[in-house]
Amino acid sequence: MAKKDDIKEFARGKTPKKLKNPNDFQIRLRTSVIYFCITLICIFINDLTTVIMLSATAGICAGEFYYMLRSDAKLPNEIVGVVGAALYPWSVWLFGLMGALLLTVLLVVVLLIWYVFWMRARVADVGVSLFGALYTGLLLSGLIIIRSAESLEFPWAGILLFAVYLGVWANDVFAYLVGRKLGKHKLAPRTSPKKSWEGFFAGLVGSVLIWIGISFIPGVSMSMGQAIVFGLVCGLLGVLGDLAESRIKRNSGFKDSGTIMPGHGGLLDRCDSLFLVSVAAAILLVVGGCIPYGG
Repeated sequence: MAKKDDIKEFARGKTPKKLKNPNDFQIRLRTSVIYFCITLICIFINDLTTVIMLSATAGICAGEFYYMLRSDAKLPNEIVGVVGAALYPWSVWLFGLMGALLLTVLLVVVLLIWYVFWMRARVADVGVSLFGALYTGLLLSGLIIIRSAESLEFPWAGILLFAVYLGVWANDVFAYLVGRKLGKHKLAPRTSPKKSWEGFFAGLVGSVLIWIGISFIPGVSMSMGQAIVFGLVCGLLGVLGDLAESRIKRNSGFKDSGTIMPGHGGLLDRCDSLFLVSVAAAILLVVGGCIPYGG
């Protein structure tokens, strides 16, 4: 034990003074770098690592969602919900849209059996349990459709998927920076007091710029007009997803959904804008004829 303490003291002695007691921005930045690297590595290796990452993300986010709803006098079936959320990316990857449909039916049946035989369960609890799995698992599975695009060879499928992430992040960053400096008009003061209309429009610009970049990816057939429209749609849905999660936290009395990401809160706080964008991006790219999908 003494040797272990000596090693810690030695390491602390070699740490720059400004890093020993990091401020909130430094903590937030370090967490973002780690999250960025993990996402980048998993996305670029292959479909399997992407599915594993999304499955873990969905399961953790579902757990945080149910934890908050319990404080709002709800009694969700967390086991069924978390497992269901984690299985959605696998179902879409292995069996396509039919897999997602079958899993949804299975979840409904299992939750109805639980409702019938567990007398404390209410209809609202069944709804919350199902919604949590759909919200965090099914919506996120849209990214599997994008990653599996048959027309994109390595590494372009990974680049396309990562660009979708970048669109969400650009929306957040542009909105944060502009809103912090110029924001005067509140966007949704009762739900998220820090968001402003100035930041909102700046975020849309960031989203559109990334989607214009996506139109140049080899294998993606997208016009400039489509890129602008897709960027606006995903930007709007990203903000809606963020506000929806803020409303959930406010109703449940939480500032953050969890503590797994220092400086950010929970993983759900980090992914709230991604859920709707994931499914919207997949629909827009496939229906718009930008990428093929055979699932």
